[in-house]
Amino acid sequence: MDFTPSERAAELTEAVRAFVRDEIEPVEQRLRRAGGDDRWQVPEEVRELRHKARAQGLWNLFLPAGHDDDRYGTGLSNVDYAPVAEATGWSHLAPYVFNCNAPDTGNAEVLLRYGSPEQRDRWLDPLLDGRIRSGFAMTEPEVASSDATNMQLTAVVDGDRMVLNGRKWWTTGVGHPDCAVLIVMGLTDPDADKHARHSMVLVPLDTPGVRVERMLDTMGFFDEPFGHGEVSFTDVRVPLSNVIAGPGRAFEIAQGRLGPGRVHHAMRLVGLAERALYLACERGLSRIAFGKPLVNLGGNRERIAEARIAINSLRLLIMHAAWKLDTEGPLASMSEVSQIKVAAPNVAQQVIDFAMQIHGGAGLSSDFPLASAWTAARAIRLADGPDEVHRGVIARIELAQHGASR
Repeated sequence: MDFTPSERAAELTEAVRAFVRDEIEPVEQRLRRAGGDDRWQVPEEVRELRHKARAQGLWNLFLPAGHDDDRYGTGLSNVDYAPVAEATGWSHLAPYVFNCNAPDTGNAEVLLRYGSPEQRDRWLDPLLDGRIRSGFAMTEPEVASSDATNMQLTAVVDGDRMVLNGRKWWTTGVGHPDCAVLIVMGLTDPDADKHARHSMVLVPLDTPGVRVERMLDTMGFFDEPFGHGEVSFTDVRVPLSNVIAGPGRAFEIAQGRLGPGRVHHAMRLVGLAERALYLACERGLSRIAFGKPLVNLGGNRERIAEARIAINSLRLLIMHAAWKLDTEGPLASMSEVSQIKVAAPNVAQQVIDFAMQIHGGAGLSSDFPLASAWTAARAIRLADGPDEVHRGVIARIELAQHGASR
């Protein structure tokens, strides 16, 4: 297997790293310390960064190779995009600045792979142009959403309309002021096979009956200006043409969407862990306690070594998953993708926790990006499926090689 990036990917990775270091990081530090009451607005400095990034060609880099619409370029393979994603993980602002942030990336890939020409024209083009944002609504408050077949929101065909009723929460992206459309997953045919009961529907946020009930915090952080919201749908009616790929195909679409998206998440977490380790080393060398630099106290050198081993091992695990996705496709890569989904946030959380510890009280404050980074890593152990579900997938595939039934 060959993880060597193409020449174009290597150039893009270096350009992204330089842009994050020189342009984004200073703005991020100012905004983090400034605070303010306009949490659900996009600061003008950030909008200017987006214009600069686009002018330098650092825009929509997540678009995959191999799609059938030449309007969107040839894209990068998973192996090529992985180091780019890692570079964006250094800053929580970077994915948005490069128009490469979730859930917009996943929603764009859904429209690119499964959307009709009309759906692409109406929603994909403005999404890739940066004129709108989107949200993804699957998780529900009244059921165990780790089993997506439990969802209760109904999306029922009524003539030439699709009618939605129910409630979602942790709807990512709905707080952004430019959020214009949600992809909503709902129950269409309860009598069908359990993986053919559900549909994905494009629902404009201003459709009558759609109501954002509240924005949810994650351990005190609101992830503004994107956020996660609880959204109710009361007799919401949209054209049947808003159904993506046709009724009953939601799980098929989800499986096609999740593999590459999990590579993106995992590699961003590698970047996050790298930044945490960098900050830990800088702090540990510059602060003196009991007559010694912090790195020489309490086993910190060993922890630094363990962090380096863990990050490098994780990167190789993710690159292997990316390579397998590129060469064999998502179905053949289910175990590898589940492995990185479990490993990446756990490694990142451990490294960030060490960095917080060596920073002392400062590590808990907004003076450094560590507290929010730890929260993000912890949250991803639930997002896109909890660790336990992915461990179950890994074990099932492993045991099947020994003749065990599902």
